[in-house]
Amino acid sequence: MSAPELIRIVSRDSPMALAQVERVRAELAALHPGTATEVVAVKTTGDKWMGDLAQVEGKGAFTKEVDAALLLGQADLAVHCVKDIPADRPLPAGTTFAAFLQRDDIRDALVHPGGLTLDRLPEGTRIGTSSVRRSAQLAASHPHLQCVPMRGNANRRLDKLAAGEADALLLAVSGLERIDRTDVITEVLSVEAMCPPIGAGILALQCREGDTELIDAISGLGHPATHREATAERMFLHVLQGHCNSPIAGYARTEGAGELSLRAKVFTPDGKVILNAHEWAGRLDPATLGTSVAVALLRQGARELIDGIPH
Repeated sequence: MSAPELIRIVSRDSPMALAQVERVRAELAALHPGTATEVVAVKTTGDKWMGDLAQVEGKGAFTKEVDAALLLGQADLAVHCVKDIPADRPLPAGTTFAAFLQRDDIRDALVHPGGLTLDRLPEGTRIGTSSVRRSAQLAASHPHLQCVPMRGNANRRLDKLAAGEADALLLAVSGLERIDRTDVITEVLSVEAMCPPIGAGILALQCREGDTELIDAISGLGHPATHREATAERMFLHVLQGHCNSPIAGYARTEGAGELSLRAKVFTPDGKVILNAHEWAGRLDPATLGTSVAVALLRQGARELIDGIPH
């Protein structure tokens, strides 16, 4: 399979995003040794804005500038975290996913300078996070803890923790792995203790639809099981039509025999209402599984719950 001589890769300019690009470059070099790569780093609205994301287009704030560079021909390939790509609307016209890389760890980690685990944190401990998903789950399981708003990339949040702006942090395990900071992890939380965001741990490679040579070349980096999981999860979120202030969590999992399941939850921000759904695909394709789980939650009242949250 032939590949272009040069592939320009666009990404956010945060340390974590650039580390993700290096993974892509390494896998491309192994698959197509004769292809050179060049990094195009852009600063997105979401990286510049430290306030409520609902005021700047929600999750689209992390992808708009990257998508623009791709569509304007300033780059050939975009690297995104799937959890940052809006699923309530289609990809920008003229673009497509070429591959989903093999999924990384989907769990969250507690970072506490004193080495305490989540269950041992004393009343009033300030947890730095701006994730409504994490805040709602902590409100349900550990109501004696206090969530304090904290935006910024993982390195910046670690600096804010060191400066005393919070007593502990919740961060993605995969993100800490990508920036080589697993040394700060106090406890890795199970998915039962902290259900992950849709698309957790998945990197997506996005191209222009007409770049068939590049799409064919990139497709070899794709991981079939991750593709099925991402498809189920994104269809679930699309049908649910959640906004950036909706505490929604869930993950698809491929078991040893190839069986696909999807578990998902919708919360009220205070964690007092939790809607649950869990289904196995059986004969369903991944997109239909995602639809079915979303419908199960809608039947439980998810639409009213989501629409009742200001955004």
